[in-house]
Amino acid sequence: MFIINGKHIQIKRSMLTFIFKKSLTTVVSLSLLTVIGCGTPNTEISNNNPENTKVDTKANPEKLVVALLPDESASTVIQNNKGLEVYLEKQLNKDIELFVSTDYSSMIEAASNGRLDLAYFGPLSYVLARTKSNIEAFAALEKDGEATYKSVLIGNAEAGIDSYDKIEGKTMAYGDQASTSSHLIPKSMLMEKELKAEENYKEVFVGSHDAVAVAVANGKAQAGGLSKPIYTALIEKGTIDKNKVILIEESKPFPQYPWTMRSDLEPQLKQQIKQAFLELKDEAVLEPFKAEGFQSVEDKDYNVVRDLGKILNLDFSKLN
Repeated sequence: MFIINGKHIQIKRSMLTFIFKKSLTTVVSLSLLTVIGCGTPNTEISNNNPENTKVDTKANPEKLVVALLPDESASTVIQNNKGLEVYLEKQLNKDIELFVSTDYSSMIEAASNGRLDLAYFGPLSYVLARTKSNIEAFAALEKDGEATYKSVLIGNAEAGIDSYDKIEGKTMAYGDQASTSSHLIPKSMLMEKELKAEENYKEVFVGSHDAVAVAVANGKAQAGGLSKPIYTALIEKGTIDKNKVILIEESKPFPQYPWTMRSDLEPQLKQQIKQAFLELKDEAVLEPFKAEGFQSVEDKDYNVVRDLGKILNLDFSKLN
């Protein structure tokens, strides 16, 4: 019996049971609708909302590891490329981690282990990495409308090393064994003049482009080979005294350093990455690369590097 508005109301037990069951059914139904309604935005991926496309998988990771060449100290390279980090985070809506290995071999190894999502290689280090990694070249830096660059041969001014013939019997400094512009190209230039390593001159590997220039300027090596853009930058910054080195010769043009990415990334993400680089025009971001922008490239553009390795009888497996 219930009291409603001061009146005694008699309700049968069967009616109470019916009311309870109906109420319970309604509550359960509403609860299910609430759960379904709340769950939809988190499970549905909308192509129109970048926030909803964050799915952390190997093919579409929330964080991309971006490797840069160890041409200078790791701290310097990372600091110089903070602008690139910010730009890519904005364009791709992902966290970006800049990574600099100790040397080219370590970088190639990291790529082969799938630890790098994007990597900026030299032409030769790309060719070497490609033999053991699932990566693809997609862009190369552009300067003066071209996606090519040159190496230079330099000599010690005090020793008067200003020509090829004066390199014979002397010490020649190279950067890294897996470097194109501070090993492969300058060595080929010497071979064209019939100067062979350990036959006509002694070769030493000092690790990086700037180390080559410093070794030659200080007289620890009488000659050396390195990238022309890096050599020019070292002179402009005053890192190297231009009066202590002599420019012997520039090489012919070779394909520029390529940006690469893992081939097993999602096609849509790969397209977004490529587009981000091709559309990059921010001078502050491009400054560390001494570039005006980036051009589209593909693997076959680096066959000239593979051919050069054959001419020099280089065993790529040993350079890895």
